[in-house]
Amino acid sequence: MASRSFVLLVADRHDGDATAPARLGLTVSRRVGGAVVRNRVKRRIREWFRTHRELFPRGKDCVIIARPAAAGIDHREVDRELAGLLARMASR
Repeated sequence: MASRSFVLLVADRHDGDATAPARLGLTVSRRVGGAVVRNRVKRRIREWFRTHRELFPRGKDCVIIARPAAAGIDHREVDRELAGLLARMASR
């Protein structure tokens, strides 16, 4: 699933543990911005994942890829976009 600022990929855990909580992987390339900007984007995504972890299916690995547009959004927009991606994922 993709939005303007993020791409969400979800796969079964490699170790096959279907009862384990979801894990997060991040990819924020240099196209997003300099080191300060990339780290800010990663902190916002990690915080969002920490507060919404129970919404992710157990036994899954979730990878969020930040697009360059992610550099210019605030935490409310991060929440809106990622919640929308998660809702679209749940409907499938």
